[in-house]
Amino acid sequence: MRPEIEQVIQLIRQNDQKSLEEALELLQKTIFSFSMKVCGQRQDAEDTMQEVLLKSVPNLPKFDSPKALMVWLYKVAKNRCLMSRRKSKFAPKEDLSLEELMPDRQELQKLSGSPDGTPETSLLRRESAKHLREAVQRLPAEYRLILVLHDMEELSDGDVAEITGLRLGTIRVRLHRARLFVRKELAKQDLLRVRRQTAKPVGKRHPSPLPRQRRCKEMFAELSNYLDDELDDSLCEELEKHMDGCEPCKAFLSSLEKSIRLCRIAPDEPPDPRIAAKLRRELLSEYQGLMADITKKDTINEQRN
Repeated sequence: MRPEIEQVIQLIRQNDQKSLEEALELLQKTIFSFSMKVCGQRQDAEDTMQEVLLKSVPNLPKFDSPKALMVWLYKVAKNRCLMSRRKSKFAPKEDLSLEELMPDRQELQKLSGSPDGTPETSLLRRESAKHLREAVQRLPAEYRLILVLHDMEELSDGDVAEITGLRLGTIRVRLHRARLFVRKELAKQDLLRVRRQTAKPVGKRHPSPLPRQRRCKEMFAELSNYLDDELDDSLCEELEKHMDGCEPCKAFLSSLEKSIRLCRIAPDEPPDPRIAAKLRRELLSEYQGLMADITKKDTINEQRN
């Protein structure tokens, strides 16, 4: 859970103007950042931020638990994003095929031969955040949402299930395929970068055959569960034993792990400060009016009793 949500609950309880404005600012940043990752368009993210916050004002006094507030916010924002998101020209129309996301022999040869082609080298480059955003936006919506909630917002499987209404097994499958897709897209960008930096064209190489055994494919299908500690001890031991004798699998695991890390450290995009400040003033006024009405009703009830 983002620490900002816990701060919001604490600030609302203080019930003074400065704390309320700070709470609304934290909510704005959280909702806008999430919406940008899912929608990919600033206008959509700003519309989502405004709608979600307007809906949240009458409900804020009711939340006494950060988790309850978090689930409610992400549910409303998720529904708004998926309804209004502009169609991306990059978005695939078909479901992600696990087979197509697996590395071919050439990529495995490259991975096992050198670490230079992994996303880690791009991590220090200014283009890395842009490439990651593009890769995430190329994901079909149902996969992108799971990746954003789990790896970029760092929510648990249980929280993602509560927000999306999906079974845990479905979440794990979609998460793994989304991670593989992003890893593959980042690897393509990294390969293009290496080619641009190469002064002289490299002649074609003919690597020794590196067949992808059935056992390797079975290992690839379990890598996300392994990295998230979702495998039981016997399967973990079996996978680690396999990787000890299989350099391509070991290199691919490292490449996937670095892609996940890149998702988790992706910088948040802030909303336009002028739009955010204007919206906060409107929300603060509405919230204070709501609280005044509640206080008035409580006073009348006390007098009647």
